[in-house]
Amino acid sequence: MSDEKQKRPVFFLSDRTGITSETLGHALLTQFSAVGFEYYSLPFITSGEKARQAVTEINQAGGKNGLRPIVFSTMVKDDYKPIIAESDAHIIDFFDVFINPLEQELGVESTHTSGLSHGISDEAVYMQRIDAVNYALHNDDGITTRHFDTAEIILIGASRSGKTPTCLYLGLQYAIRAANYPLTDVDVDDLRLPSVLLPYREKLYGLIISPDRLRSIRELRRPGSAYASLQQCQKEVRNIKALYDQEGIHYVDTSHVSVEEIAATILQQQKLKRRMLI
Repeated sequence: MSDEKQKRPVFFLSDRTGITSETLGHALLTQFSAVGFEYYSLPFITSGEKARQAVTEINQAGGKNGLRPIVFSTMVKDDYKPIIAESDAHIIDFFDVFINPLEQELGVESTHTSGLSHGISDEAVYMQRIDAVNYALHNDDGITTRHFDTAEIILIGASRSGKTPTCLYLGLQYAIRAANYPLTDVDVDDLRLPSVLLPYREKLYGLIISPDRLRSIRELRRPGSAYASLQQCQKEVRNIKALYDQEGIHYVDTSHVSVEEIAATILQQQKLKRRMLI
């Protein structure tokens, strides 16, 4: 079997959740689009037994196709690193790469404490995040507008244009209270904002999506319906974009970007305050 048809095994190791290892590792590997990868996550490596089991899994994955595994590690403590080093893999230890230079620059040693980046190190901010997620769920898709006065931002756009996942991401990641309201062709046929949104004009931010992309998403939800027809999607997108332009509402095209990119664009343009756990 040729290497072209095989995927290089990639392992994300951590003594906690492994979220940081996965995020950094994936970010690096996206630069190698010509190479196929198969991903494995091994979190909570907190004993010698678990470390040895990880080595076994790494070596077994490499032995299946003869391709040397790549290991991304954010294991903080040194206790089990020598065991992991026994694996037949190329190991990239993010803490070894970055912590030592930072210690030299700052003139102090790091705490070598695991789990700080995803633990509850600031309970107040953590509770704000939980509150923001609950807020997004209770103020989703125009279910109610009674609490729009406490929103930090209100996303508007066509149904299925990405409003709900973006609101949830803003809440979970940054503790931002984000509501959303769907714009239908009935709402914008006369190129006017729905009256219910007028008191919150300064909080509005628009999402736009290509008609083809919108049609493909709606087809998954309601196949063969008028709601999912290309003609209907074209009409809604055309009217909504015209409304944004007329009202001077900032908007982002969500057709081919991730929710992370959408959220980052909104934060930058609207100058929203991020509340992150540190």
